[in-house]
Amino acid sequence: MEGYVNGSIPLGPFKRGSMDRDQPILQVKDLSKAFNGNMVIHKVHFSITERELSAIIGPNGAGKTTLFNLITGYHLPDRGKILFRGKEIVGMQPYDIVRLGIARAFQRTNIFPRLTVLDNIVSTIITSQRRNLDFFRPVSGRRGVHEKALEILESVGLADLAHQQSGMLAHGNQKRLDIAVALALEPKLLLLDEPTAGMSPEERWRIVKLIQRLWDQLKITMVFIEHDMDIVFGISQKIRVLCYGSLIAEGSPEEISKNERVIEAYLGEEIS
Repeated sequence: MEGYVNGSIPLGPFKRGSMDRDQPILQVKDLSKAFNGNMVIHKVHFSITERELSAIIGPNGAGKTTLFNLITGYHLPDRGKILFRGKEIVGMQPYDIVRLGIARAFQRTNIFPRLTVLDNIVSTIITSQRRNLDFFRPVSGRRGVHEKALEILESVGLADLAHQQSGMLAHGNQKRLDIAVALALEPKLLLLDEPTAGMSPEERWRIVKLIQRLWDQLKITMVFIEHDMDIVFGISQKIRVLCYGSLIAEGSPEEISKNERVIEAYLGEEIS
């Protein structure tokens, strides 16, 4: 099918050689957010470049999920700007931010447990294409939707479970489905909130390999929150470190592993 890599994943506008990887896809400027007088995000400032695969780390309560909530429109910042491909997105509704090209897989899976695996993807595709108000058109008659949904499921290893009820899936497969739902939105920037949380070591590395493969095939930008430092330092091009709401460091894995402030505040010891 046109627009798919290896017949599996929709590329949309992302084709090889079609972008300047030095250009920022997301810019966060002087971002701050407090809840009940407690500062959760404090003057955070950074840029993410096109096609970057990066991690955000920090101790519990550092503000990592809040930062994702601000980027995706679930919270409004008290101050600061968020620019997606040069467009200010602060104040936009979450669904409008999704349509611009930012999708998210949640720490707690964001699926419809009573629907089948396939129907989760089909409904996401239909909604993203603004066809959900076409009540008189049967889903089975929507050209290409089922084929596209099955190809997305194939890409995350769930095609064999397409007709199983989503709520009956094992935890690891629910995480895969959550990623598939995000991919069905054809994102330019994909945010993954603790994609390996609650998994066995073996399943964690399966998900990591999936993330790496999807990133390589889709040619999109991925940012993930993760507590497993082996994963973070194993696959990230860049790491950003939050501590008590402030960005205390950003750089390559080698730079972060030797950063004295990071070691003192979070890592505890130098990572070789």
